[in-house]
Amino acid sequence: MDTSSPLRKRMAAYVRDLQDRICGAIETLDGTARFREDRWERPGGGGGLARVITDGGVFEKGGVNTSEVHGELPAKLAERMGVERAEFFATGVSLVLHPASPRIPTVHANFRYFEQSNGDAWFGGGADLTPYIADEADGTHFHRTLKNAGDPFGAELYPKFKKWCDEYFFIKHRGESRGVGGVFYDYLRGTPEEMERHFAFQQSMGNAFIPAYIPIAERHRDERFSDREKKFQLLRRGRYVEFNLVYDRGTTFGLETQGRTESILMSLPPVVNFDYDAPMETTDSEKLLTSWLRQPREWA
Repeated sequence: MDTSSPLRKRMAAYVRDLQDRICGAIETLDGTARFREDRWERPGGGGGLARVITDGGVFEKGGVNTSEVHGELPAKLAERMGVERAEFFATGVSLVLHPASPRIPTVHANFRYFEQSNGDAWFGGGADLTPYIADEADGTHFHRTLKNAGDPFGAELYPKFKKWCDEYFFIKHRGESRGVGGVFYDYLRGTPEEMERHFAFQQSMGNAFIPAYIPIAERHRDERFSDREKKFQLLRRGRYVEFNLVYDRGTTFGLETQGRTESILMSLPPVVNFDYDAPMETTDSEKLLTSWLRQPREWA
């Protein structure tokens, strides 16, 4: 990667490379389906590449999308973000994978960069896990892998970003987290030297996604599951939809900056149950998982 080029170009190049690597790992794991590609253009400037996988051997639906957009930041969005209104540039990779089996957790990750013509710029991102079975080993592996990726940049980062993730992916009207978390960070700003360090951290976190998630999916891909476990997965997917449509800032940013609607809402699962007053703690696994969601625990 050319370190002499502007940071925005280097981040955009990294985003495209990470998309290729993650899609390759997912297709190898799935063994059946391949990603469909859709290139799109944003009316106000820029565009992106959506890659979606459906009806595979492992994944019922998933997407690994990249974008590189620019233009004038809408006034309402600038106010909500707490920044001055100016021309903006944003690039990132965002992914969500919904396995068919409830034995395999859903996973989400996003690694992004934003800058304005007034000189303000920052990195943000993270990754989080949404299981349907209470498996302590999965949560520990996911968190430890992310922690190990961040520790070279400061031992204080993982605890800080883990807490931020627990607080961000919280469904307030349910009083519970969306999943067992991971890391979440935003507004990593600084001097040119500090931005280079933030960029190195961003790459380390992005590179950690494959080793954090793929071994978990591989471990559970051939396990049998019960009808109740499948039903519970569909009910928990409903909570996933609630968070994404009510609270998620990425969804809001994409829609308000005229991003591609299909790519933005790719994160929603294909089949969901919204049963009225559905029982959610009928098995020992459900009770244990629910306790983790109501009171986030330490994993690493």
